[in-house]
Order: sequence, then C-alpha cells, then structure tokens
Amino acid sequence: MTSLTRRPGARSAPPSGIDRMVRNVRTGHFERSLSALTAAGALVTAAEIFFEHDSASFGNKMMWIPVALGPVGAAAGVAGFFSRRLAKTALPVASAAIVANGLQGTYLHARGIAQKPGGWSNARYNLEMGPPLLAPLLVTMVGGMGLLAAILRREQ
Repeated sequence: MTSLTRRPGARSAPPSGIDRMVRNVRTGHFERSLSALTAAGALVTAAEIFFEHDSASFGNKMMWIPVALGPVGAAAGVAGFFSRRLAKTALPVASAAIVANGLQGTYLHARGIAQKPGGWSNARYNLEMGPPLLAPLLVTMVGGMGLLAAILRREQ
C-alpha cells in the first residue's frame, strides 16, 4: 500500500529488514548493540588468539598483547553499553589500541611467513604452515566495530 492509497487514520506497518536497521542507526539504538557486540567479539577473539599463540608456545613476547587487549576491549564494550560517557571515551581508546595491534600483528605474521624456508617465493606452503596472515585482521575488525560504535549517535 503506498502513501497515496492508504486510508486516512490507518497505521503503517512497522519497518522490517534494512529499513528497521536504518531506523535503529538514526534513532541511536544501534550504538549500544554495537558496543555489546564489540565486548563479545573481543572476548571470543582473545580466546582464539590465546589458543593459537599457546600452540606456538608464545615464542615472541608480543604474542601476549592481543590476549591482554581482549578483556580490555570487552570491559570497554560493556562500559559503553551502559554509559554514554564511557562509550565516547574508553571504548574508542581501547578499540584504537585493538586496531593498531591487529595491524601490527598482520605485519608480524607477514614477517613470520617471510622467515620460513623459501620465504614468499614458497608462499603457498608457507601461508598454510606459517602464521595465519589474515587472522590479525579479524581482531582489527572487532576494534573497528568499537570505533564505529563510539562515533554513532546514542539513543536519548
């Protein structure tokens, strides 16, 4: 039913699908949800990173940084869910640290692949057997969600 054929006084159907998502962004409902998703994503990725780096015996002390940043990101995400002030202060700081560490991890994983026998000339084998090149970018996406949550409008 278009707006021209709708009866006067008739209620319109609530938005669904993408229209509902756009409405949630416009009204500020999405900011809190994204803060909570950042918290959950930080914990899940920190656990996964711990298991992967543990299998490598934490051979480089830098491997502990993303594990330690997970609970920090989770705490900032939960705080951002409950507090507007913390969503605009603590969440972007923690998220920026997670993004920076994810980019650093991508560099360190690429360097690890280059140090394997044959380096990048044996890329097919070294990409499979060496450090996962794209895995640090997943934690970077979690940090990016937190940064996005920090700049979105908060519901009143």
